[in-house]
Amino acid sequence: MTTTELGQALRRWRDRISPETAGLPIGGQRRTAGLRREELALLAGVSVDYVTRLEQGRSANPSGQVVEALARALRLTGDERAYLFGLAGLVLPGPEVVPSYIPPSVLRLLDRLVDTPVAVTDAALTLLVANPMHRALLGDMSGSRGFERNGAWGVFLGSSSRIRHTPEEQRALEIGMVSELRAAAARYPADRQLRRLITELRAGSERFAELWEAGVVGSLEVSRKTIEHPQVGLLTLDCNVLRMDGSGLRILGYSAEPGTEDAEKLELLAVIGTQSLAAE
Repeated sequence: MTTTELGQALRRWRDRISPETAGLPIGGQRRTAGLRREELALLAGVSVDYVTRLEQGRSANPSGQVVEALARALRLTGDERAYLFGLAGLVLPGPEVVPSYIPPSVLRLLDRLVDTPVAVTDAALTLLVANPMHRALLGDMSGSRGFERNGAWGVFLGSSSRIRHTPEEQRALEIGMVSELRAAAARYPADRQLRRLITELRAGSERFAELWEAGVVGSLEVSRKTIEHPQVGLLTLDCNVLRMDGSGLRILGYSAEPGTEDAEKLELLAVIGTQSLAAE
């Protein structure tokens, strides 16, 4: 398999998928019904130049993470995803590696939740995809790379967050995250990226190392989150976690009780969401 074949496949798949199918708004005059390179790059979290070089055969050996992101952005089926990995000269991740494949049917479901902040993480707490409302609520992480997209990395190594916790909530969150990573490490023993994440967290965070050595077990539970948004202010939302059987994927959704001030703020955010993202 050559990079030319890889480029041809990417272009073919890009041409067949519409912006609407990919969860993007349709606006302005378009010369093609398919995705533009800029749109594929945005969805996959890579540069437009990189997409161009892949399609033109001027770049070889994309990483597994990039291939997975392209497969997700292009809404590939399981067989098509396996074919793309082969074209890239990679072996499809096996059952002992943290799954990050999101079926197109799940992505279509997320597309319909336009007024609800929703995101999907893998079993290692790494953000895979977030809808526009989630990005408007908690910030756009499309430009984040590697461990910057991991929830435990953010909590223990101090990246900024709009979520505000009481000391009790913070402790429960930390224990839950360490427990989730411990369970993931036991379930996916061949995942080198997960092992490296845990090693770096133990080295960089005394609190993580303390909890890891203590052998805490458990899981992240459904909870309420207080979020300090730069435009709509404080709002407290229910955070529900739906787990997909067999894959370890977690769907996180935020909602407010109808008729409350928090619900009104969430509705306001749905209106000004585009401006919120543009201002960040």
